[in-house]
Amino acid sequence: MTRSNLALAGVLAFATATAHASLFDRGGGLIYDDVLNITWLSDANYAKTSGYDSDGLMNWSPANAWAAGLSFGGYEDWRLPTALNQDGSGPCAGYNCTNSEMGHMFYNNLGVSAGSSILTGTNTANLALFTNLQTIVYWSSTAYAPVPAGDAWYFGNGTGYQTIHNQNDEFGAWAVRPGDVAAVPEPEVYALLLAGLGLLGFVAKRRRRYFDAS
Repeated sequence: MTRSNLALAGVLAFATATAHASLFDRGGGLIYDDVLNITWLSDANYAKTSGYDSDGLMNWSPANAWAAGLSFGGYEDWRLPTALNQDGSGPCAGYNCTNSEMGHMFYNNLGVSAGSSILTGTNTANLALFTNLQTIVYWSSTAYAPVPAGDAWYFGNGTGYQTIHNQNDEFGAWAVRPGDVAAVPEPEVYALLLAGLGLLGFVAKRRRRYFDAS
């Protein structure tokens, strides 16, 4: 492979890697996760920030009602994160439950270790996308199936532990919605692809000149 082709391959490979990053800041307080195909509020305590609740801590039913009634960024299909695994199984109980939505955020997106606070995440770039992250327990939208009127699943941002608790206790609420809020790639990806195409055109032009001269 020639040096010019190697350079082009490098540009396109980097563009592809960038396009498949896990979190995208869509602006306006919206963060898209392209692995789970959901959009998070960048404010992890928006119930308080918006004035809906004095401290953002609510029982399970009011927390679900808050998310369901939320209108933000032009979207009204908000909900609490599910505790189910990505394939619909589970939920998982304990540490390292990486397949629930909050578990995926905690362990995979933010790079937190089991037993540690969400604020200690090693992926500082992703961590910086969010505000008002708290080391508290957050409700999921998932009721405990054997006794749906009694307990529900939660995720602890202080330790990374997922389990059930009585629905009457007050925990945090972090809203998500299905899908993306912007279908276009990041501007940086466009720039990289254009650079790659420009390099390809330059190489082709040089080859034509070489053959014409021959």
